[in-house]
Amino acid sequence: MLSRRRFLNSALGAGAALAASRASQAVAQGGGRMIVDAQVHLWKAESPDWKWVPGARPQLPEPFTIEKLVPMMNEAGVNRVVIVPPSWIGDRNDYGLEAVQRYPGRFAVMGRIALQDPKSAALLPKWKEQPGMLGVRVTFNSPAQANWLTDGTADWFWVAAEKSGIPVMMLGGKKSAYGAIAERHPQLTMIMDHMGLTTEIAKSGRTAEAIAELVALAKHPNISVKLSAAPAYSTEAYPFRDMTPHIRRLFDTYGPQRCYWGTDMTNSFDRASYSQRITHFTEELPFLSETDKDWIMGRAILARLNWA
Repeated sequence: MLSRRRFLNSALGAGAALAASRASQAVAQGGGRMIVDAQVHLWKAESPDWKWVPGARPQLPEPFTIEKLVPMMNEAGVNRVVIVPPSWIGDRNDYGLEAVQRYPGRFAVMGRIALQDPKSAALLPKWKEQPGMLGVRVTFNSPAQANWLTDGTADWFWVAAEKSGIPVMMLGGKKSAYGAIAERHPQLTMIMDHMGLTTEIAKSGRTAEAIAELVALAKHPNISVKLSAAPAYSTEAYPFRDMTPHIRRLFDTYGPQRCYWGTDMTNSFDRASYSQRITHFTEELPFLSETDKDWIMGRAILARLNWA
């Protein structure tokens, strides 16, 4: 866990010099390449009218706000960000949608929904009518949540999301369960987060096994993958060479149009700067062509989420 001082220095130090930059624009790296971060968490301080989940702990000791993120994007040359509301704020999306309203065109949201409540199905037909809302992100990290994939709890969701054309980002649970869902719902857009990895998987030495399981799912054309959060699962410093074989295996299997770069900030916030998270892909993975990078760094996620 970062100290309060280290967090403030990291988040605001370089960004302060660019505070006067035009927030509605960012200079893309790579000769005009569109750079889109497929996952960032944003949250504000807890307050009486904005309560967190009781007992939940955020990834950083200070809120990671819109005001902190925008200068970092400008400095690193990130054009757009997909906001994934974090778990500790509960099933609410209002702050992410506020970012969309304040910076039109720079942010979009993959919102949270009460997956354990079938009544939530009534929300999905009009889900994308919310300005900037592109889809839903669901997690199955705890043992109880993982069971929702197979015990019928989440069955309503896959049906409703497919019917309403709602893209879904997913994390946690058994990969085989996602394969079964993809077969039952071939028109459902399914995006596996973070190369199918979790902190538990990485710490237990099962990274290669999890990558192999995700490779097996590539036969389903409606499943694609975020090549995100590499610093969080690496045992090495930048440029995280131990992750290169895993990234390459997924890229070789899924191809550039089904792979998406993303930071997963604020997870592993202190392991790499925003610019390093970009150059990890644009400079340190020699098997990627410039065209491949164009797709992975932005074009592919925009196309998959239909973010014009």
